[in-house]
Order: sequence, then C-alpha cells, then structure tokens
Amino acid sequence: MNPTHDWSTTPVTTNLVRGAADLEQTPHGVLPHRLPAWARAQNTDGQLAMVESQPSGVRLAFRTGATTVELDVLPTKRDYVGAPPRPDGVYELLVDGRPARRATATGGNTLTIDMLAGTAETTPGPADTLRFEGLPDRVKDIEIWLPHNETTELGALRTDAPVEPVPGPGRKVWLHHGSSISHGSDAAGPTTTWPALAASRGGVDLVNLGLGGSALLDPFTARTMRDTPADLISVKLGINIVNSDLMRLRAFTPAVHGFLDTIREGHPTAPLLVVSSILCPIHEDTPGPCAPDFSEVSSGRILFRAMGDPAERAAGKLTLNVIREELARIVIQRAARDPHLFYLDGRELYGEADFAKLPLPDQLHPDAAAHHRIGERFAELAFGPGGPLAP
Repeated sequence: MNPTHDWSTTPVTTNLVRGAADLEQTPHGVLPHRLPAWARAQNTDGQLAMVESQPSGVRLAFRTGATTVELDVLPTKRDYVGAPPRPDGVYELLVDGRPARRATATGGNTLTIDMLAGTAETTPGPADTLRFEGLPDRVKDIEIWLPHNETTELGALRTDAPVEPVPGPGRKVWLHHGSSISHGSDAAGPTTTWPALAASRGGVDLVNLGLGGSALLDPFTARTMRDTPADLISVKLGINIVNSDLMRLRAFTPAVHGFLDTIREGHPTAPLLVVSSILCPIHEDTPGPCAPDFSEVSSGRILFRAMGDPAERAAGKLTLNVIREELARIVIQRAARDPHLFYLDGRELYGEADFAKLPLPDQLHPDAAAHHRIGERFAELAFGPGGPLAP
C-alpha cells in the first residue's frame, strides 16, 4: 500500500459503473443488471433472468492515483449436472485502456442446473476480496471488467488513494443486442468477447445486450434499447429464434418490424445495423429445437444437435438460411425510408472457411480464437472506413 495516501472506501454507485441498466441493492452490496427492473418484471423465463444478471460488458470505471485496489465480490457460479466443471469467471483490470491485471474469485454462490430435468437450485456461499497491487503510481483511468458469464454482486471498493468518476465515456456509445455468442459464450475473458474486442478496435464505448439464449425479439428488450442512450446500434438475430423453435415465418416478419420500429422511436437517425447469424451448420437448413447431446460427456464435451426436420420449412419453420433471406429483404424494404439502416450477413464474420479452421466445439458456440476473428472482422466491416457504424 502506498504509505503517502489514505486508505479509502468508495461505494459502488451508478457513476462508477458502465454497461449496466440498473444496480439492484442487495445484502452484499449491488447487483448489476443489463435489463432495467421494469423489463425484468415482464419476464417469466429463468434463462433470461440468469443471463441478464451476468455482467457481459459491465465494468467499473474510475480515476485514481492508487497503486492498490480491492473489490469485494460475491459471484454466482454455474454447475451443470453431468458436465465438467466450468472455469471461474475472470475479472480484468485495465490501466488507461491497457490490460494490466487478471483475477478470479473463490467461494460464492453455486447455481446447479439440470438441463435434462429443467431445474435449477442455488446454494449460498461466501464472498471474496479481489486485490490488485503494484499499479502505476500516478493518476490514471482504471476499468475493472466483470466476468461476462458469472453473476457478480459488488461490495466495497477500497483504494490507497481517492477515487473519482471518469467524466463521460469520451467516445461514441455502441449499443449491441444478440445471443450467447454476443454475450461471450466461450470467450477467454470479459475483454475478449467479440463485442468487447470490436469495441476496442473501433474506438467506441460498449453497452452489451448480448443475452445468452434470449435474442428472441422480446418487446421489453426493444424498449430497453429504445430508452438506452446510444450513438450506434446493432442487433444480431437468428440463432436463438431457430434453436428455441420459438416462432414461424408468419410471426417472425412482423416481430422484426416491431422490434426495429421500437428502437427507432428512441433513436430515429442513429446508424442501425441488422446482423444475421454466423455460420452454424446444424441449423443452416434444419429447424429447431436444439437439444443437448450428452453422448461425449465422458470426454468432457456437451454437444448440441438440431431436432427439427428440414421438410418442415414448407410449413413456415425457421432455419438460419430462411432468416437471413428474410432479414435482408426486410432491411431492403425499410431502407427505402430509413437511410441509416443497414444489413450484414453474419457469415462474413464467421463462414465456411472459418468453420473448417476453427470449428464450433459444441456445434453451436465459437471458441476463444473464433471470438477474436469475429471481433476483428466486425470492427473492420462495421467500424472501419466506410462501414455503417464508422464513428
């Protein structure tokens, strides 16, 4: 600890937190949510309740001369029955935008999920204290990115020098919505999910509404996006609608229009990019639902397989190719009166050649290397010169 400075405790409040819609007060401190309380009240899905509380893209941001930072955390770790243990969530500390320290938390609550039985049970556990030492002895901007896939309650923030908020994001705000792939799926850490990588390369400030299993055109998600301050917006649609077998083409088309209409109520002229799914061979031409396959669990793998019948496309069941074609058609139709609306085929981010070199380990989610590839390509195609979201 720096002996020339006083040890101080700073409450975690909204002026220190970025990427969250709401901070819920808990007995342990605050719990960041990526959907506001009114939207959560309209949801009855346990999957969405879990993933919106996982703080993908959420980080503490403050300015300080401290050389030591402590943060009390209470994580909720997931344990899937029949599956190998999941790695602990990673906390990443950045100094002036550059990675400086990584940490994991021990203890915490455990959420045990039985995918076959459809049950989930939480076992309470103790909080932990993260300690980041040896930071540069000068005034600097610090960000602590929370684990993208592990619900985390935040307790006391302690430093050996005073803390003040960083004034404003200083960059254009990019609001993104998508599935578990946008959420971060199997990325190596919170700053290396593909949206975080793309935001860093594109020089924009990320608000990530990637919601694992839950990019389902929910009206409350559209209203959340409508009400969230943003300069640049993207929505990545397709895979969850197919693998949940949620709707048919008849319902899909007006639902997309309604989702975009709602976003436009709050952001009438912001660049808005509609992105279709990356390549996912099991669902390219085969409808959902998608189900876990435990045939290789003894070797530490859970796979996914498509349960639908390709012949059911004639009855309006959705596949990724059907959705891509319809999204492109919708964007062309709307762009005639909305010149700030654009479309990107997700296979430009990850296509057949990428699948050959970096296959989806579980047939559904990209691995850490593929997240890097997707993030780099999105940054180039969307934020690069002439891109639809070029800041």
